[in-house]
Amino acid sequence: MHFVNSSGEKIKKQQQDVMGFLAAHNIEFEECDIAANEENRKWMRENVPENSRPASGNPLPPQIFNESQYCGEAEALAKAQQQ
Repeated sequence: MHFVNSSGEKIKKQQQDVMGFLAAHNIEFEECDIAANEENRKWMRENVPENSRPASGNPLPPQIFNESQYCGEAEALAKAQQQ
């Protein structure tokens, strides 16, 4: 499982929520920092599917992937937990 992260207050909170969820469910994951690594940023932007991209701009972290398979973003994970 790959977990893409960055900085910013809202984003940091979402990152913590995602990491907490993954850890609570014993799901091994690797954080991929896009703030410090341009290759990670490029990979994330290229691998978020078109139908999951924002109307304008680039997809923002955190984004969740299982290897190269896109699993979703933090808000989708939060909604799934509520159901």
